[in-house]
Amino acid sequence: MKKIILFCFVLIVLPMLSLGQYAPPAGQDGSTAIYCDSSVFVGWATSCVIERGLQQLGNPSLGYASYGEDAAGCGKADNNVVSLGDGGMAVFSFDSPVCNAPGPDFAVFENSFDDDFLELAFVEVSSDGINYFRFPAVSLTQTDTQIDGYGNIDAALIHNFAGKYRALYGTPFDLDDVEDSPLLDKNNVRYVRIIDVVGSIDPQYATYDSNGNIVNDPWPTPFFSSGFDADAVGVIHDVLHNALTEINVADRMVYPNPFHDFIVFDISGNADCAVYDIMGQIVIQKSLSSGVTRVATADLHPGCYVIRLIIDGHIVNKKMIKK
Repeated sequence: MKKIILFCFVLIVLPMLSLGQYAPPAGQDGSTAIYCDSSVFVGWATSCVIERGLQQLGNPSLGYASYGEDAAGCGKADNNVVSLGDGGMAVFSFDSPVCNAPGPDFAVFENSFDDDFLELAFVEVSSDGINYFRFPAVSLTQTDTQIDGYGNIDAALIHNFAGKYRALYGTPFDLDDVEDSPLLDKNNVRYVRIIDVVGSIDPQYATYDSNGNIVNDPWPTPFFSSGFDADAVGVIHDVLHNALTEINVADRMVYPNPFHDFIVFDISGNADCAVYDIMGQIVIQKSLSSGVTRVATADLHPGCYVIRLIIDGHIVNKKMIKK
């Protein structure tokens, strides 16, 4: 009897363990993909400098990736790309620096033709162009068998890698995810660097995620279009559009937290209020008068939100949870 119970337990639990832990492909419930025409974008990278990698590490006779020009990485995502090659990199810069604000701050676009053929890259940011800091990327893809050059990846098994979504859908990145450092000013990010992951599970060539796992993605790809295909970097928050001074939320009362069917605002003075979801989309927007105002939130899905008030030229941000 105990063996039967154990067998049933294994049948139930193992499939659950194999389910993705992260956001699924574009268009599916829970996806974080952002379409290139979204109104959340306030700008695009204006410079892109490429350092090509080999078409295939370990086979230098094939030469370097050569598809596309550096300029293809500039401007709005349009599926016109430049290929990085194995371990190649692209450095993007902007007219107005990216800054840290509620939700994702920028998004990276690749040119995958479907939701499963994904070529990945690490993403790093810098204020000075010298010291770069990497987003903590995670890959839960199996590492027992090499994904071949035409193989597939489940987007729900990867997190904080560029290339997670198909063409024209950006992968969002939130500067809050990057470890704080005195060498990085998150409100003055002038450079975004993208580095192809290579994808080999051979320890001689492998690259590793933030947990020390080998990153398995399609490899080898011994073509002139080898590696990550950089399309664009879309800016969601930048200095130009977030120049107002931020003040402590303790000066204004916003409650309860967590909330259910309503949020109460107890403020001195009139204010513009916006409620952002985790994608940085505005889900509630209204003007508030001085005093106590109760705003209905029953239609919001459970999850994390950011409340932003603009009062007398000052910004007040508060993260809140909907139960």
